[in-house]
Amino acid sequence: MVSYDESCNKRQRLLVVANRLPVSAKRTGENSWSLEMSPGGLISGLLGVAAEFETKWVGWPGVDVYDVVGKNALSKSLADMKCIPVFLEEVFDQYYNGYCNGILWPILHHMGLPQEDHNDTNKTYQTQYDAYKKANRKFLDVIIENYEEGDIVWIHDYHLLFLPQYLKEYNNKIKIGWFLHSPFPSSEVFKTLPSRSELLRSVLTADLLGFHTYDFASHFVRTCTRILGVEGTHEGIVDHGKVTRVAVFPIGIDPNRFLKACELPEVRQQMTELKQRFAGKKVILGVDRLDMIKGIPQKFLGFEKFLEENMDWRDKVVLVQIAVPTRNNVPEYQKLKSQVHGLAGRINGRFGSVSSLPIHHLDCSVDFNFLCALYAIADVMLVTSLRDGMNLVSYEFIACQEAKKGVLVLSEFAGAAQSLGAGAILVNPWDVTEVSSAIKEALNMSAEERDERHRLNFQYVKTHSAKKWGDDFISELHDTFSVSDMKIKKIPLELPQQDVIQRYSKSNNRLIILGFFGTLTEPMKNQNEELDLKLNPELKRTLKALCSDPKTTVVVLSRSGKNILDKIFGEYNIWLAAENGMFLRDTIGEWVTNIPENMDLDWVDGTKNVFKYFTARTPRSFFEASETSLVWNFENADVEFGRAQARDLLQYLWAGPISNASVDVVRGNHSVEVHAVGETKGVAVGRILEEIVRKKSMTTPVDYVFCSGYFLEKDEDIYTFFKPEVVSSKLSHETRSKSSTSNHSIKKKKHLSSNVLDLEKGNYFSVAIGQAHTKARYVVDSSHDVMDLLHKLAVADTTTATTSDSFSETEDYQTRNANADWKPWINYVKIRELAVGDTEPVDI
Repeated sequence: MVSYDESCNKRQRLLVVANRLPVSAKRTGENSWSLEMSPGGLISGLLGVAAEFETKWVGWPGVDVYDVVGKNALSKSLADMKCIPVFLEEVFDQYYNGYCNGILWPILHHMGLPQEDHNDTNKTYQTQYDAYKKANRKFLDVIIENYEEGDIVWIHDYHLLFLPQYLKEYNNKIKIGWFLHSPFPSSEVFKTLPSRSELLRSVLTADLLGFHTYDFASHFVRTCTRILGVEGTHEGIVDHGKVTRVAVFPIGIDPNRFLKACELPEVRQQMTELKQRFAGKKVILGVDRLDMIKGIPQKFLGFEKFLEENMDWRDKVVLVQIAVPTRNNVPEYQKLKSQVHGLAGRINGRFGSVSSLPIHHLDCSVDFNFLCALYAIADVMLVTSLRDGMNLVSYEFIACQEAKKGVLVLSEFAGAAQSLGAGAILVNPWDVTEVSSAIKEALNMSAEERDERHRLNFQYVKTHSAKKWGDDFISELHDTFSVSDMKIKKIPLELPQQDVIQRYSKSNNRLIILGFFGTLTEPMKNQNEELDLKLNPELKRTLKALCSDPKTTVVVLSRSGKNILDKIFGEYNIWLAAENGMFLRDTIGEWVTNIPENMDLDWVDGTKNVFKYFTARTPRSFFEASETSLVWNFENADVEFGRAQARDLLQYLWAGPISNASVDVVRGNHSVEVHAVGETKGVAVGRILEEIVRKKSMTTPVDYVFCSGYFLEKDEDIYTFFKPEVVSSKLSHETRSKSSTSNHSIKKKKHLSSNVLDLEKGNYFSVAIGQAHTKARYVVDSSHDVMDLLHKLAVADTTTATTSDSFSETEDYQTRNANADWKPWINYVKIRELAVGDTEPVDI
């Protein structure tokens, strides 16, 4: 990690910006304050980073201060703790309680957009939105006042979505990272948010965006692609050439803090007292904020169901629920509190006695040592979050369970489920029967199974600490910022059809390169037809005419295998390149292996990242990497958990690193394999051209190239291969070097001469089908447009039209009559006009 400014030999500065400073402030006098550092996940996560950098914290101090004397005194006191305050004053309520917690928070947690109170004209969506932007501006002003050249700015959470844009407008060279500590919803939920586009575009100005899980990251990428129309890749978001890196960084805790606490005499004494208090009973523990997303009512209902169905456990188990108060002045939270109290009272009334109550519910927070004691003596930890960014309570429980080795029952909707699922019992908190069954399974679990489950999760908690989270993010931010932005893609032009035909007629040695699927195939009526690809019958006569022309060489370059291409094009005098050119067949039907030594493996790094992620989160799984394939194996992992992880892994692969890659995915009973089926078409076309020159003993240079297809993005380098400014060097150096080192069965041959191509810029036509963003110079709407043009080319050359018997008037009439519903099919009168200038009407 780069942490020193070499020019002045001092530690680089890191500005950590969050809505709230990690400090509790209490005023003790007119110009004096009492401060106490607040421990938490973010503080723990940045302890290691703080040692590498000169770290400053920027945020709201947690108190309203309006007088100048108080502000100056507080700022001075905070400076000693490396904290810089942002005073929000009059905007705080509408910014924090309004837009952040009243609008953004419910959206991010899949709760939908709250109904606006039309009777309160002083607090509307617009006034809260304006306050939110104004608060972000206040953060900007403080950062600018304290910013030094070369500082790194790390922004945290949804309270500061506009800050990345404001900072980049101030100084585009500032290195900015942004991390979301909450979930990110699906695009269907997020798009209901007013000003959604402005918020997304603002956060995309950051250099690195971090999320806790792949679910949240993939939701964000899909939301951006659907709402903004930008391009999503396994690297992140590409918008007008600018790349914003999107990555996954699961946060952890400081496990040593909890391990040491459990050894303290005070905590040991509290543990002893708790064991005596609950002697003869199994203790189920819940520790949550009193919040709608924490699923406390669902937890109580599941526990009630368990007591109903298991009479023998009624006097042997107790649920201790710590419900930390939050936002007591908000009506929705008051209703939740009443609901929870009502459920606790009902369950205690049904199943309790004078001397024993099944639920011990506390509406308060507890000190750290007592919390560690509770964690340590609990037999089961019950987490039933309806939606949670991570839920570090589950990590804290595991860290304190080194002796007891209790069981974690964990909601599948908590981010921690992707990390701790192997050792936990995963549940759907909405299914009270499933929660009840999980409680029973946890209480009856054998000591051996408890030991093994705890071992798996404890190892993860120890390894993936908060310090590792902070280090990983900053390291990735450094790497991301050093990568230059992608070049902006040019908007393709409309194909000049007349120019294509006229230049074709005047050329002497033409090369036509066509894709297969989506270009020459017949239209599919359903997805299953892809398994039985067929040539569009409209093209049969056209292809025969083109292939019979001695001036024209036609190549079909496809990802399909040799057998498929042989079956479809066996009767044509055509060149075939199967599996993206790894196998080549000339016009007489002989296949040769054409596998290069250096294959294009752009998908490997992204796939490795996914495999590493699931290997780390699936104990006893592993992955193997070779030059052209990757295998993730979970045969030694828990069977059910491994299968669930494999399903998730496949979704992430298809949504990310292999979405546009030419790979095969093979799922075995206990494995997932991704391997290359070929290289890019652009890399292959040089060797194909070389073999064509050799086999045809070509003496006349190619002076016309038409290349068209519905190609994957990674295969679009075929369009740039024939650019006049680069084609000479490609053929004279790159192609020869690649071909000469290729491991294939083609006999050793002479190097391509420098006059293989005599291609003027106007004689090269690269045409993409139905793609708005492409490397091709031209674009057409559909394969019908390509068929129309190929048909015209087949009869454009007078020689071809008058000497070839492959395209008679009768055959043309029969073809058109059999396909009368194809509107783009060309009128025969126009064909005759183009071919021989005959304008005599023809009765068709």
